[in-house]
Amino acid sequence: MYDEALLYDRLQRDLPLHPRPYRQLAGELGLCEHHLLSLLARDLGAGRISRIGAVFAPNVIGVSTLGALAVEPAHLDRVAACVSRCSAVSHNYARRGHRHNLWFVAGARDRHALDGVLAEIAARTGLQPLDLPMEREYHIDLGFSLREGRARRPRRAVKAPAPVQPDADDWRLIAALEAGLPLAPQPFHALALRSRIPLDRILERLAQWSESGVIRRLGVVLHHGRFGYRHNAMCVWDVPESRADALGIRLARMPGVTLCYRRARSLPDWPYNLFAMIHARDAQTMRATLGHVEEQVGLAQMRSAVLVGTHCYKQRNTRYALQQEPS
Repeated sequence: MYDEALLYDRLQRDLPLHPRPYRQLAGELGLCEHHLLSLLARDLGAGRISRIGAVFAPNVIGVSTLGALAVEPAHLDRVAACVSRCSAVSHNYARRGHRHNLWFVAGARDRHALDGVLAEIAARTGLQPLDLPMEREYHIDLGFSLREGRARRPRRAVKAPAPVQPDADDWRLIAALEAGLPLAPQPFHALALRSRIPLDRILERLAQWSESGVIRRLGVVLHHGRFGYRHNAMCVWDVPESRADALGIRLARMPGVTLCYRRARSLPDWPYNLFAMIHARDAQTMRATLGHVEEQVGLAQMRSAVLVGTHCYKQRNTRYALQQEPS
């Protein structure tokens, strides 16, 4: 027998940079390598796991933005399907609580290419999207603890790594990582074959990127809704620029806050600049968490909006490398 919550809490980060990482993890968890690979294969096939691989820090190997469209409710599914067909879109959610009710994340190699993505979405839908690029992150992880009452990892203010300029080898490695690590006893060997880069150089590069923060997390990426986190809200506040960082740092440390960042306003349609995501197992917990957060952080008197997620149309990692011109 095994403890699933313990298993996936361990597997979501710090995948060993070892030729046999699954064997090393299995030993830590009291399993054999074959059993662990079988469990992961089962949950990958069932859609509980999105992939096994790297979560890159935002705006480090490319650029991204949060976009939104104000869609007539009767046309929401059709417009959402149109947005989801765009290969540069990684996340696409319907949210209630504001006239802008379709929210998506788009990423590209550079800002010029990203502007082209937004123009393409506008042309496809006939609607002009909000463009809300990130200005500072305070907490981005999305590694969900599955153990109730577990002591939280201390959170410190995040210092974003400087953008990197990948060379041709880097892009091949990034492309191989974006497809996910294979469920094989020696996944990094398969990565070496896929990217045409020697194994020792792959392990060295992954270690460098993990240490510098270019890779935020290396491990199993869950579809959190399949593990009970079925309720989420994007909470936004209009805060003075002079106080945004102090409030954001405090907000990021609050239990229940899974994402926290400052984004550009888009006046007059969007006056909000401080964002936090709250994920919970039920709606009551989500509302209680928001109330506690606002009271403790000092946001209760700020102009705000709560946009509750109602449907997920698309959720996957950003595919920066696949937009790269072949070398």
